[in-house]
Amino acid sequence: MEHFELGLLLMVVGMLTVFAILLLVIGLGKGLIILINKYFPEQVVASGRTGNVVVAPADKSLSGSATAAIVSAVSVLTAGQGKVTKIEKQ
Repeated sequence: MEHFELGLLLMVVGMLTVFAILLLVIGLGKGLIILINKYFPEQVVASGRTGNVVVAPADKSLSGSATAAIVSAVSVLTAGQGKVTKIEKQ
């Protein structure tokens, strides 16, 4: 019975240690994200009447109306926050 209690104690201590380290990693990760976003914010470049949309279709067979439809759909779905940088056929 003594070995069972020792094993149970070691298991609980190990699990609590892993849990504490995971909480530390999560906290440091969130802190790093906040720090980076505060001192190095992402720059938004607006271009023309379409906002910040840059389209570079990889497939040359894509028509202008199809490209416009994709850009419009992304704009509507993301409330103007989306950015189309490349269109590739999968």
